[in-house]
Amino acid sequence: MSVPRLWAVVPAAGSGRRFGGSTPKQYLKLHNQPIMVHSINRLFALPLSGCVIATSPDDELAQTLHYQNPSLLHFVAGGAERMDSVLAGLEFLQERAASDDWVMVHDVARPCIAVDSLNKLHETLIGDAVGGILAIPVRDTLKKAQDNNIVETVSRDHLWQAQTPQMFRFGLLRDALIAAKQQNFQVTDEASAVELAGFTVKIVEGRMDNIKVTYSDDLALAEAIFQAQAIQKQVI
Repeated sequence: MSVPRLWAVVPAAGSGRRFGGSTPKQYLKLHNQPIMVHSINRLFALPLSGCVIATSPDDELAQTLHYQNPSLLHFVAGGAERMDSVLAGLEFLQERAASDDWVMVHDVARPCIAVDSLNKLHETLIGDAVGGILAIPVRDTLKKAQDNNIVETVSRDHLWQAQTPQMFRFGLLRDALIAAKQQNFQVTDEASAVELAGFTVKIVEGRMDNIKVTYSDDLALAEAIFQAQAIQKQVI
């Protein structure tokens, strides 16, 4: 029996509307490199067989950037929604990946993912039949609001904040996303599709510094995290 391989899919076709500005957030500079270069390069700490990047059809920049291991990169046209881009990446892998191979889906705007979190996710799930996600426990008090008025305080017990990468068996994830699309269920992460298909998804505790650059002030925070991680690496 062959050992399941590990692939990565990075949906990168978004316009970054919430960030603001005319430049998609993945191309903003962080530590002298575009955000997406960091997000993708960090994945190569793992033994990837390939990484598929789903970009906007009119994106002419992504393939010109300087990545580690460029021979393992593949570019495909993404879609209007995240799940469409992930599916495009999985369709590309259809002739290359076995059903029980592993796929890690990672947000293009999570450039601070730590190597120890990647290794922890991979090592924890490698023998699982389904897969799981990185997540952190919710720490803040949550408020449900309407028209900027609080209508309910939500208990944070048992609540986790989902992160990426999210790691699932190739065939299972592809089937789950196709089923969700057929049901017109727009999933915002891969775990939602796998849950909808009736599977139990494991949580692997991640780190607070694995932030997603969503709003403009996140960029300064990401820069501070990079500096802190560099110091930590020197100490270690």
